[in-house]
Amino acid sequence: MKALLDTSTLIAAMLPDHVHHAHALPWLSQAKSGAFEFVCSGHSLAEIYAVLTRLPRTPPIGPDEALRLIQENVSSHARVYSLSSDEYALLIGVLAQNRVIGAAVYDAVIARVGELTSVDYLVTLNVADFQRVWPAGAARIVSPETHSPP
Repeated sequence: MKALLDTSTLIAAMLPDHVHHAHALPWLSQAKSGAFEFVCSGHSLAEIYAVLTRLPRTPPIGPDEALRLIQENVSSHARVYSLSSDEYALLIGVLAQNRVIGAAVYDAVIARVGELTSVDYLVTLNVADFQRVWPAGAARIVSPETHSPP
């Protein structure tokens, strides 16, 4: 089994005080234990770093702590895939044709990695957003709130 954990799931799993932590943590724990093949979009690494370092927390998560969280929970366990320049160009063309704009573009990048790597599950807290940009993969898009790791 192969699962892509998106940014929202990974952040929730890494932060014990996150409202969705209890649902997301089992996915990350199973991924780190090797229970399934853990896939992550290269885009998500940058997105996780950006989100962690701008969260309104006391004390804030600084750059070094954000890097440590990413290394310990994602990059040392996941197969990280990024789109090629040709894949980006193709995706942008499809998005323009389908009138997809704004932040949904970033979900489309992550979903495209899931499609190209033939994941069984794309695990996200934003199911509807991902189904919008990857309708052909809608059956594979699940929420950690409603689906436990297999």
